[in-house]
Amino acid sequence: MSIRTLPPHGSLSRARAHHCPCPPCARRTAEYHQTRRRLIAYGQWQPYVDAEPVRQHVHMLRTYSLGVPRVRQLSGVSGGSMTKLLYGANGRPPSQRVRTLTADRVTAVRPSLDLVLPTALVDGTGTRRRLRALTVMGWPQREIGRRLGVDRKTVNEQVNAVKATTYGSTARAVRDLYDRLWDADPVVLGVDPRWIAESKASAAKRRWAPPAAWDDDYIDSPAAVPDLGEKVSAYAALSENALWLMNEQGYTREQAAHRLGITGRHLERALTWARDAREAVAS
Repeated sequence: MSIRTLPPHGSLSRARAHHCPCPPCARRTAEYHQTRRRLIAYGQWQPYVDAEPVRQHVHMLRTYSLGVPRVRQLSGVSGGSMTKLLYGANGRPPSQRVRTLTADRVTAVRPSLDLVLPTALVDGTGTRRRLRALTVMGWPQREIGRRLGVDRKTVNEQVNAVKATTYGSTARAVRDLYDRLWDADPVVLGVDPRWIAESKASAAKRRWAPPAAWDDDYIDSPAAVPDLGEKVSAYAALSENALWLMNEQGYTREQAAHRLGITGRHLERALTWARDAREAVAS
């Protein structure tokens, strides 16, 4: 039989439900009553809110490979509260209302690859697209694997969608490597030109999309599609507008990206593309 542990000292549940007289619990009780009186005076006292949006938020997090135990850990919500929210308890249906504090804690957890456990399986779409984009730029699978600390077979399985999922740790490692190499020249970093040419030819044959075809905000979304037709003109327009803002209006790169409604990395790629295009014309 499992032994039920008490809530920690300084928590409202221990102070009220278990009548703990310790100083931390006494302070927490006093804070609760002070806050309650103040909010009542302003007509803002709302101890409970609708549970359905909170429940849907948990379901959404689960689609990002953040399981219920992980959400509990990140939010600090007790197992009992989470069980009542999602499944109900003691023959009762899932909660119709939850405490405002519980709702705030749960909805504060946002979907992020950085929060996924290393061994959790995540959708491999973003990983596959990043590896293919690096191949387009001339990075051989052997070299990618070496930099990731895995063998070529592992890289090949991800590149060719042999496996639909990947581990959270692998997805993070590929994302970080991609961020470092998407605009790096493999020759400068010591890769044999023969392998670079082979990688580019292989990617071209399969019509894989380059980094410029993906927006960082959507590369992980299975619904996103690469922009292979109009991306060049879009990058030209973005770089031209950004340079005008920076040179004529005194904007920083961060301010220009915000003004154009894009990420800083997206703007960096547009400026890099424009620079490369100018150098190609000059040569």
